[in-house]
Amino acid sequence: MNFPNRPVEAIEGWHAHVYYDPDATKPIAAGLRARIVEAFPDTRMGSWHDEAVGPHLVAMYQVAFETHQFDKFVQWLAVNRDGLDILVHPHTDNAWNDHIIFGFWLGEKLPLNEERLKQFAVRAERDGGVQAG
Repeated sequence: MNFPNRPVEAIEGWHAHVYYDPDATKPIAAGLRARIVEAFPDTRMGSWHDEAVGPHLVAMYQVAFETHQFDKFVQWLAVNRDGLDILVHPHTDNAWNDHIIFGFWLGEKLPLNEERLKQFAVRAERDGGVQAG
């Protein structure tokens, strides 16, 4: 397999998926979310998803942020995640590559619905680069 190298300019932005257990760690996730909003008001918070959604098999919410925020925000997340597992990945033209190849984990690596990611990537290629995140 050839590694799908991309120029840095292909990164349109970044996503951080904060995973939690709706019955056990949602209050911790809510506290982290409030601290993110306070410390990084320019990030964009996604909705709470207490059930599997898209390729994510565990409850989560997404934080979208710009490339220029990467250094400060990801460093902050690394030391302020309150033990939660977080997937950080770029947003390019291929959801599979973004989540599976280019993404990295703060905490434990959790399973993703890889088949769903492949479907997103095929659809994006067919539709000219528009993909789910």
